[in-house]
Amino acid sequence: MMIGAVLIDIDGVLYVGDRPVVGADRALRELDRRGIPYRFVSNTTRRSRRSVARLLADLGYAIPEAWIITAPVAAAAHLREGGRTRCFLLTTPDARTDLEEAGLLAVEQDADAVVVADAADGLTYERMNRAFRLLLSGADLVALEKDRYWMGPDGLMLSAGPFVAALEFATGKVAEVIGKPSPAFFTRALRETGVTPGEAAMVGDDIVTDIGGARACGMKGILVRTGKYREEAVRQSGITPDLVIDSLADLPDHL
Repeated sequence: MMIGAVLIDIDGVLYVGDRPVVGADRALRELDRRGIPYRFVSNTTRRSRRSVARLLADLGYAIPEAWIITAPVAAAAHLREGGRTRCFLLTTPDARTDLEEAGLLAVEQDADAVVVADAADGLTYERMNRAFRLLLSGADLVALEKDRYWMGPDGLMLSAGPFVAALEFATGKVAEVIGKPSPAFFTRALRETGVTPGEAAMVGDDIVTDIGGARACGMKGILVRTGKYREEAVRQSGITPDLVIDSLADLPDHL
């Protein structure tokens, strides 16, 4: 498989739970040796980019923070470019820092947009209901991601998708999705590599957001059997990866 650049998911690909994937660091070093550029793209919305970089460093990865493209970072740029700077944030306090440092103002009323992420225990009825009312008053619905679930340290965990769907159902609005599988998200991540989507591949553990999103964008999709990978989910998706490998460690063998 001839590839000019690689986008790599983080959670479920570089690590699962609280452990790094065996051999993933060697695969990255081999990409470096061959001169194949890569960037990391994540729908993780509980952590700021700074926290993600710190976590990866603790797991033994030497990855520059600037090489990590997360949904909060992309959303901050997108909202600011569109002049929507007053936002009601359904996020964790950590992820909120990426948005506020980019110039967005966190508000409780008169919001331009309601921004929904995986806010963990912050997704209370009271916060969801406030978001619902703001949306009815004219705020836009912006989802940092719409994943159904992710693999936590003790098993599968609900992601932001079910809560975004609830707000869509209640308000009749359709969320603007910023993270994967948005083509704009993949394009933003590839920008620094100088490679077009047709020359690039996405490596991920989610058949819909990673592989389906990449293929819709013109990229090749490489599915790993780590993280949230489920054979049944792959069958039901109707999406055919270009390649399925056991883990990121096997990637260099196919390039």
